[in-house]
Amino acid sequence: MNERIRIEDPTPAGIAGAIARAITSGELRAGDRLPTVRELSRQLGVSPATVSHGWRALAQAGLVVSRGRSGTFVAEAAARPAPARAGGMSGGARDARLDLSLGTPDPALLPEIGALLAQVASQGETTDYHQAPVVPELGRLLQADWPTRSGGLTVVDGAMDAVARSLQAVVRFGDRVIVENPTFPHFLDFLESIGVQALPVAMDECGILPAELARALDLAPRAAIVQPRAQNPTGATMTAERAEELAAILRASPHRCVVVEDDHSGAIVAADDISLGRWLPDQVLHIRSFSKSHGPDLRIAALSGPEEVIDRIVATRMLGPGWTPRILQRLLYELLRDETACRAVEFARDEYARRRAALGTALRGHGVGIADGDGLNAWLPVTDERSALVHLAANGIRVAPGGPFCVGDPGGGTQAVRVTVAPLRDGVDEVARILSAAAQPPRQSDYFTLGPA
Repeated sequence: MNERIRIEDPTPAGIAGAIARAITSGELRAGDRLPTVRELSRQLGVSPATVSHGWRALAQAGLVVSRGRSGTFVAEAAARPAPARAGGMSGGARDARLDLSLGTPDPALLPEIGALLAQVASQGETTDYHQAPVVPELGRLLQADWPTRSGGLTVVDGAMDAVARSLQAVVRFGDRVIVENPTFPHFLDFLESIGVQALPVAMDECGILPAELARALDLAPRAAIVQPRAQNPTGATMTAERAEELAAILRASPHRCVVVEDDHSGAIVAADDISLGRWLPDQVLHIRSFSKSHGPDLRIAALSGPEEVIDRIVATRMLGPGWTPRILQRLLYELLRDETACRAVEFARDEYARRRAALGTALRGHGVGIADGDGLNAWLPVTDERSALVHLAANGIRVAPGGPFCVGDPGGGTQAVRVTVAPLRDGVDEVARILSAAAQPPRQSDYFTLGPA
């Protein structure tokens, strides 16, 4: 193995990541022989089992191949199985009377689109394959209150599509990407699927902790995924002061780290849309989704960033879906201008805030607290996650288990569940009573005592 390749993290993931980065950078080429498990374990001072796990991860990723006694060699990358954190987010109670696990908006609070859709359809616009991917009127309207000074803007099929395309444009297999901890499980699944290592950073009610960001930047991550408002799952919203502090840390780092900002809740959050792009316009990709405010089935999000990166994303999309349907873009344009639709979104914003506040007040009345925050979700610490899920299932309530949102072993820290407040139209006190009982340690009276035979 090339002596210049350094393995700073002697864990299975660290070993696999270092070798993967060496392969994608060209330091290791197809056909190069890797050291034996015993040789590398002796060099790193770890057990052979640790190295074997790293080798196995590389083999599963299709980056290396074993040739028996001849050794292990660098191979061409092949398809990797998709991970499934997101599939484990619905916790128990298949026939739950109240589903608080989904993180989706209340359909009753979405603006009515029927009349505007008919209006857009009646215009009978004929389009072709060669028109601009963004409807010009929509682009101008979005730019009017956009929070960054980035050079390019496009429209894609929802926030997750924007995150995925942004990461594909700036990271390679074996790179590291900073994530909030906890964070949205789909981010972690996607990073794993493209062979990227997640670097977790702790956060508080104002977002990523500056000291944690500085520590992570020392590991030369290629990108960071940040949720500036209504962070999923905690509801935390970044302040302008915190954003400016993080931007200063990023600017001072010798390692250029592209920030992907996912503003997934958009107009249903009262807080200002804060972006690090205000200070680092050439280093930030900012996403604003309209799924939770105007309808999940619209599948529309706007994405801005450095012009060369946006151009790359647009060009890549032309090899696949091409563009987000212009009829949907025109519908969104009309929704953003229509007074009735705007009032509906404003009402939804206030109503979600009321429901979240009502749940927080009711929980505190039962001796349990959730952090202040915004959006559709609340992060509820529990004594034991599994016991809490069982208790809630027995009472017909489904929440999302906290484990899939956490990087590393969630058992090593505070265990929690995510509660979606959107369905809580009424009966909040009763729901809070059940949630608080699930969050606290089980009582002896909750179980049968087996006496002597």
